[in-house]
Amino acid sequence: MGFEELLHEVGGFGPFQLRNLALMALPRVILPLHFLLPIFLAAVPAHYCALPGTPNNFSHQEAWLETHLPREPDGRFSSCLRFAHPQTLPNTTLGREAPSPGELEGEPSTVPCSQGWEYDRSEFSSTIATEWDLVCERKGLNRVASTLFFIGVLMGAVVFGYLSDRFGRRRLLLVAYVSTLVLGLTSAVSVNYVMFAITRTLTGSTLAGFTIIVLPLELEWLDVEHREVAGILSSTFWTGGVLLLALAGYLIRDWRWLLMAVTLPCIIGILSIRWVPESARWLLTQGRVEEAQRYLLHCARLNGRPVGEDSLSQEALNKVSTGEQVVPRPSYLDLFRTPQIRHISLCCMVMWFSVNFSYYGLSLDLSGLRLNVYQTQLLFGAVELPSKLVVYLLVRRAGRRLTQAGALLGTALTFGIRLLVSSEKSSWSTALAVIGKGFSEAAFTTAYLFTSELYPTVLRPTGIGLTALVGRLGGSLAPLAALLDGVWLSLPKLAYGGIALLATCTTFLLPETRQAQLPETIQDVERKRRKRCRSRTEWNW
Repeated sequence: MGFEELLHEVGGFGPFQLRNLALMALPRVILPLHFLLPIFLAAVPAHYCALPGTPNNFSHQEAWLETHLPREPDGRFSSCLRFAHPQTLPNTTLGREAPSPGELEGEPSTVPCSQGWEYDRSEFSSTIATEWDLVCERKGLNRVASTLFFIGVLMGAVVFGYLSDRFGRRRLLLVAYVSTLVLGLTSAVSVNYVMFAITRTLTGSTLAGFTIIVLPLELEWLDVEHREVAGILSSTFWTGGVLLLALAGYLIRDWRWLLMAVTLPCIIGILSIRWVPESARWLLTQGRVEEAQRYLLHCARLNGRPVGEDSLSQEALNKVSTGEQVVPRPSYLDLFRTPQIRHISLCCMVMWFSVNFSYYGLSLDLSGLRLNVYQTQLLFGAVELPSKLVVYLLVRRAGRRLTQAGALLGTALTFGIRLLVSSEKSSWSTALAVIGKGFSEAAFTTAYLFTSELYPTVLRPTGIGLTALVGRLGGSLAPLAALLDGVWLSLPKLAYGGIALLATCTTFLLPETRQAQLPETIQDVERKRRKRCRSRTEWNW
């Protein structure tokens, strides 16, 4: 008897599983609050050089700026330069002076801002860009902060993936809650950019625990028939976090208070850990039969199943446990030792890199859109709901592989079409960005479900940890790729779309998992591969 039969006896979908999904909702809401926080936390408002003696009277201020600041080709005042010497304007009360020798020769000379900057405070009272002047020649540091955060997520995915296989999902979930709370609050009181960058990197590494632990804790208590609906239902909490971030960003305009607000919900998670069940699948793979029996009996009671200790006897569970204990101490090398697991790992790495690279490239770069940052974030969050509904219908009918490939192809096409749209047609660009966000979210939602079904139980967190590691590498490079517009304005979109197109082709190399039982061991995965190879040989013969 395998674990699927045990789960059928105690109930594979009922009040126990619904309560578990509700407990896992909080980390799913916390993740987008932090992952997409740079949209508000690192926003760069309109700015220009700080000038001594700027008049408070608005009617005189425009003329004053005209004499001190050059204009960009689009007519706006320069953000990073000022005139070396104040200029005079015709027909003004400021008077006329004889033109300087430099003016007679050509354009007036300009110099960089030497006394700081004045910022437009109408949208944001404070961001890290206004706090530490991360503009002009220092604007790269703003992007670097986001990149360091995702590098932290990348490192955390490695650590949590390995430790959750060794010490259990539940214990590591508590570690993730506590460390995220401490580091998040420390980030909010940073006294300089270096302290902020370090603490945000460490916060990213602890948040990775949520991405690695939550899905196995949900999936390993669910039967085959309800995995799709539960996966899509739980992913809607991410969308709830996206919408909640838009509301929080609108209500809280100071980056320190905003960072505190998105971190404090971890307190609720710490208090709720007592009700979170450990994975009985994992306990059996570790030979901890008595603990697995206790959780299985609790599941049966909550689901109203008449199962006694005789039905889940120690002898029966010992037999299941013996079959589960194939890789007692999984490592990342186990993902490359056997042919099929190696094939799955390599393809998933490409797929996850693309999913993260295109998703965060689109989500964090809101330039060139017609709406303000709050409206855009709200619209980006709203489009995710119908996207998840479409995914739910498609994964059940078309399968995981075709849904994943279609979502990635749609993402690539929207980036490609935006390259052809004139920058003057901002409404078209905004519409395409929203459609692309829907496709990229569909790819993200499907990737979690698809990947978790490809790996066996003994390697599932490790496999998800590896793919999340490569995915966060894509996420960390996405903000830096936006800086490629200095080389060629369309190069970032070309990079995002090209990588998504490559992943579309790679996805077709993965096996379909629709209506398939979750593999328990590495041998289960390799056995399926041999059966497919044998079927193809017989068909060719």
